[in-house]
Amino acid sequence: MAPSSSGPSGGLPPAEAVDPTLALLLERPFEITRPPVQTLPFVFASGHSGRNYPDRLVAESRLDPLTLRRSEDAFVDELFDGVVALGAPLIAARFPRAYCDVNRAAGELDAAMFEGTPDLPIETPSPRVAAGLGVIPRIVRDGAEIYARKLPPREAELRLARLHRPYHAALADLAEETRQRFGIAIVVDCHSMPSALSVPDVILGDRYGASAPPLLTGWVENAFVGGRFSTARNAPYAGGYTTMLYGRAGAGLFGLQIEINRHLYLDEERIQRRPSFGALKKRLTETLVRMTAIDPALLGGRALPLAAE
Repeated sequence: MAPSSSGPSGGLPPAEAVDPTLALLLERPFEITRPPVQTLPFVFASGHSGRNYPDRLVAESRLDPLTLRRSEDAFVDELFDGVVALGAPLIAARFPRAYCDVNRAAGELDAAMFEGTPDLPIETPSPRVAAGLGVIPRIVRDGAEIYARKLPPREAELRLARLHRPYHAALADLAEETRQRFGIAIVVDCHSMPSALSVPDVILGDRYGASAPPLLTGWVENAFVGGRFSTARNAPYAGGYTTMLYGRAGAGLFGLQIEINRHLYLDEERIQRRPSFGALKKRLTETLVRMTAIDPALLGGRALPLAAE
């Protein structure tokens, strides 16, 4: 396994010097773990598993630290890190979703959260923003309000410029490197979902066929069924901003979202790994072996190189 790489470093704004956790996040907003040689046309991303909460966020939130973690896809980066040994890179955000959500467009901002208007483009309000789940979330899961007061506009500018933008720039680079090597790139956005929704083990999101063709989604679904997972497609999770970005078959790009039921591996109240975590990870990695065995030529790419190449 190749050494991990991280996000860009740069000069630290004075306001962040008093928050050591935030300072580290601004220096290293994500981790990329690469295989020695990439042998698969896949890039795996975990944008919601970050668990380094800025000290200032914890201090100024109306929520306790455990409640702040309710929206976190806890340990999903660990569940999927077996893909690196299989021959695919993995990028994982180090900052939490409650602080900046990379599965939202940069313009999905709720202007009412701020003392003044951020110097950023703001899109027409979407249902996600209205629900409090924009790129700077207002709530965590179950609707609990994060902030006790309005934020200064600079907060949005800082989080988007130093966290959201670098993460997506790095993911775009990984996808382009993969496309250049294999003729296609399949970006798999990895998430977990609350078990209270009575959902199956796994939900695959391809934006109702807009981000991935039936051949690819069907192949992936068969791999999970073969791994003894119950599956569904697109309901209630069809894919978010990341899946949309990479759902461009004409450009050799495909986006697929995978949601894992938290009940399989997580104590959702304490945000701790269940004793079943190791066994589930092993079963998931075995499933990923089958999932990533698809021939790129079936999707318009080049055939996989022989092992001796």
